[in-house]
Amino acid sequence: MIADLTEGAELDPALAVGERLVARYRHIHDIAMTDVPICNCALSVAATGFRTYRGRACGIVTTPWFMNLVGVDLPGGTPAAPAAIGTTLRIGLPAGEVEFIAGELHAIGRVDSCALLSPVVEFATMEAALETAEEAARAFFNPATLEPAPAPAAVVNRRDLLRGRFHRCEEASG
Repeated sequence: MIADLTEGAELDPALAVGERLVARYRHIHDIAMTDVPICNCALSVAATGFRTYRGRACGIVTTPWFMNLVGVDLPGGTPAAPAAIGTTLRIGLPAGEVEFIAGELHAIGRVDSCALLSPVVEFATMEAALETAEEAARAFFNPATLEPAPAPAAVVNRRDLLRGRFHRCEEASG
């Protein structure tokens, strides 16, 4: 979830990117997705777990039609290496190597996306979707939440990750 702001507080750059993504996807929902059958009317748009990682803003975006892990250039930061729209990129995260698709979003710029769930029909409430998004954000950025990867490390299976098919450290030590 995006942190609450107090007057005069400066928003973390990664959280600011999350806020911009939320505003953009709300606009897309309002003008193009409202009546599309794949949309889950129980869901709205949210940004979860945004943080700066290797000079980019990374986090989970939830909409009524998808849940994606995204990487976006930080304003004023060093842009990611050029990639053609639609190119598959393998990006190393603390949880392992993950495949993203390079994209472009009007009013945002380059957005690399890793589809976690699409459509998002399995959620009855926004709260349930946000819990899943929070757990996914923790899992992707905390390697201790995953089982040790076999050598050589394989690409993270996003569906298994979101379905809870990984062991927490406390389970492994208990």
